[in-house]
Amino acid sequence: MEKAVLPRYKTCGGGIIGPSAQALPAGFRLPAKDHVKAVTFTMDGRWSRTRRARRGAPVFSLVNRPELDAALVDEARKAGAEVREDTTVQRLEQDGDGVVVTLVGGETLRARAVVGADGTGRTSTYVGVVFDQVDLGLEAEIPVPAEVAAHWRGRVLIDWGPVAGSYAWVFPKGDTLTVGVICARGNGEATREYLRDFVARLGLAGFRPSVSSGHLTRCRADGSPLSRGRVLVAGDAAGLLEPWTREGISFALRSGRAAGEAAAAVAAAADDAGVADAADAYRTGIEATLGREMRAGRIMLAAFARHPKVFHTAVTMIPKAWGAFERIVRGDRTLADYVERRPIRRVLDRLAR
Repeated sequence: MEKAVLPRYKTCGGGIIGPSAQALPAGFRLPAKDHVKAVTFTMDGRWSRTRRARRGAPVFSLVNRPELDAALVDEARKAGAEVREDTTVQRLEQDGDGVVVTLVGGETLRARAVVGADGTGRTSTYVGVVFDQVDLGLEAEIPVPAEVAAHWRGRVLIDWGPVAGSYAWVFPKGDTLTVGVICARGNGEATREYLRDFVARLGLAGFRPSVSSGHLTRCRADGSPLSRGRVLVAGDAAGLLEPWTREGISFALRSGRAAGEAAAAVAAAADDAGVADAADAYRTGIEATLGREMRAGRIMLAAFARHPKVFHTAVTMIPKAWGAFERIVRGDRTLADYVERRPIRRVLDRLAR
């Protein structure tokens, strides 16, 4: 059940990192618009330095979210799913036989299990997800002439911003640049000013955006529920994303796969105890994987918010730091693999004070 009519736009940088690619269906053809082999880092527009992929292969790929989402829906249809667009859920209830989903207009559907992937919509509220970090992302899709597009091809820009914990990006996608910024909620005017200044200093202010949008990202608190009876949540609905970079596509894909497997177990359960066991297995698995990465991201964000220059210097000047960045983005290692190392954790704790 999809509230919108697909394809629909979503505020999203569209970066497909290694963990995202690894979670896609077997044989899935990624509708990539570009492949990134170089990353330029700046510090509020200063101290520009470009690092290039050491192995020659792209570090990650870029997609337009409407195209990616539509392709995934097509895969679901091929697998036998019935997709109902322009369908709004009004209410969820559970009884002894399963879940009753009431749609706007009064139609009801019954299910043995429900997976909610509707952001901060009905299922998130129904399950009782608790969020402890909310950020505001602003983004513009800017069509550019061929010569400007060629300048950016194969390269992205990441700028560490003037507001604590903020950063901005330029992601090239053919003849369009996705330009965005993200800051903690509560800094609305500073976030808008950051985007305006960022676009202006890149020389892009003279081009009219085809889309300008905003979106709140929400990170779940540790221990926040991931299910209620036969209703499970995944992705944004569960508050699953990395708190430092606010990367959410890989968290949505990985938690979606796990939630689908858990839903199959819930649907097959013979009694309430079996349902509880399946839901608990889902929670335990998410906490041990994505939860671990989120905890590492919170530690990184706390240190980065106070000393962004240290991070800029490390990733642009220290080969081991750039190597770690590459391995994390490619999916060879996780952020937690590094943050949990005792010497690194001590440094990060000191920076966060």
